[in-house]
Amino acid sequence: MDIGQIKQVTEGTLAHYDSSAQQFFDGTRDHDVSQNIAALLDAIEGPAPFRILDLGCGPGRDLKRFTELGHIATGLDGSAQFVQMAKQYSGCDVWQQDFVDLRLPDGHFDGIFANASLFHVPAAVLPEVLRRLQASLKPGGVLFSSNPRGENQEGWNGPRYGSYHDYDNWARFVTAAGFVPLHHYYRPHGLPRDQQPWLASVWRKC
Repeated sequence: MDIGQIKQVTEGTLAHYDSSAQQFFDGTRDHDVSQNIAALLDAIEGPAPFRILDLGCGPGRDLKRFTELGHIATGLDGSAQFVQMAKQYSGCDVWQQDFVDLRLPDGHFDGIFANASLFHVPAAVLPEVLRRLQASLKPGGVLFSSNPRGENQEGWNGPRYGSYHDYDNWARFVTAAGFVPLHHYYRPHGLPRDQQPWLASVWRKC
């Protein structure tokens, strides 16, 4: 995938979110992701409050929850509409950045919460994106990711681009970027595996 194709992927996906921002917020505002939030926070070592980067924060639902729990949360999203909504809804700092052109402070965050976001990154640029996330974590910091799982295929799904990894393939990408695995699980909890489309995983910076 060349630079022009990557630009087409990111611009097309972000245009979809910009055009459906309020509909997306209305449809996801009440989703229960408490299991995922706990998976990140429980893995972080040291005293709270923690500095959390919500990568792909959308309209700010989880930013608000991290703040309510007493942590210092910063949002990041490529959608201009989501950035404005998240600032208003959560009261947190929110940065507008494309995932494939991240500009993050080194060694700053205790944890990164990538809930339903990294699957939009094409595999061709995923190693560099993960490397930049790893660099932005403090020593021993934690990355949480939750992505729709698949059989290591990628492409357009309607107006959005997605990459759908199984655990082994995802693990190869993340460990190559300087993380060690802590644990993983499938969601929604309590259903047969064929009814659990989401793969959640927790990783520690080496």
